Amino acid sequence: MSTGKSVEQRIEEVMGEKLPPLAKPIGAYVAAKKHGNLVFTAGQLPFKEGKVLATGKVGKDVDEAKAMKCAEWCTFNCLNAIKSEIKDLEKIDEVLKVNVFVNSAPGYTGQPKVANGASEMLVKIFGEKGKHARAAVGVAELPMNVPVEIEMIVSLKE
Repeated sequence: MSTGKSVEQRIEEVMGEKLPPLAKPIGAYVAAKKHGNLVFTAGQLPFKEGKVLATGKVGKDVDEAKAMKCAEWCTFNCLNAIKSEIKDLEKIDEVLKVNVFVNSAPGYTGQPKVANGASEMLVKIFGEKGKHARAAVGVAELPMNVPVEIEMIVSLKE
């Protein structure tokens, strides 16, 4: 995307914040792992300044608009995890895959709409290279009772 702005500047425009230092994972895993020209993130939660944005089930405790905002923050945290692994987000060639897990109330079927919070953000940041394959899955529970968790796979420039 040739806007004259860096990836981090575009992230800041979209989110209104710079990427903070990455918080350490709460377990025996890493936030992101590079293999060849691919980077895989661990599932990222909607943390902002060390606190979750919301808790509860989408379709009962959390409305779709708030869940979409949570998806944006999960994506922000995925990009931060990728930066921790590769140091420079300009190395990203394309976003390949995004998996979105939605803590869903019984009967809730709007997972794709929630996932659009992540997908639309990635296109705003990366343009055509932000378009990706995606899964939007309803689940019974998520860690810390958050409404959304996201993992991502990106390819790096050769």
